[in-house]
Parts: sequence; structure tokens; C-alpha cells
Amino acid sequence: MSTAPKMDNLDLATTARELADDAPSGSLDKAAATSVAITCATTRDIAEARAALGGITPAEVRQAALALFDRLSAGAR
Repeated sequence: MSTAPKMDNLDLATTARELADDAPSGSLDKAAATSVAITCATTRDIAEARAALGGITPAEVRQAALALFDRLSAGAR
């Protein structure tokens, strides 16, 4: 049985940046993906990134960013 390769923070940042680039300007999706991209690019590991995302405001961007982060870190896009 094979498992999907585990993504590191830079992989997550790259994927989130691609999603942000594709999202409409001013959208919640763009704000969330940009937040994930920046956070993953500037933190050491998945745990630190998740903790940092918990401090994002406003709440709707935080919730969308955490949901996206969870999907990406689980290997889904």
C-alpha cells in the first residue's frame, strides 16, 4: 500500500499561492488562500502554521483559511 507524499510548508505555500492567484480579486477564497500561502512560507512546520492561522482576523477569513489549510495538508486541493 502506498501513501501520498507528505507536503512540507513550502509545498503548501506554493499550492496556496496558486489557488490565490486563480481566485477572484476581493473574494474570501483569495483572502484565505493568500493567508495560507504567507503563513506556510513563514513558519517552520505544519503545527506552527496551523497555530498562526488561528490568529487571523476577521473570523470568516480565519475559518476559510483553516479549512483550506486542513484540505491542503491532508493532500487535497
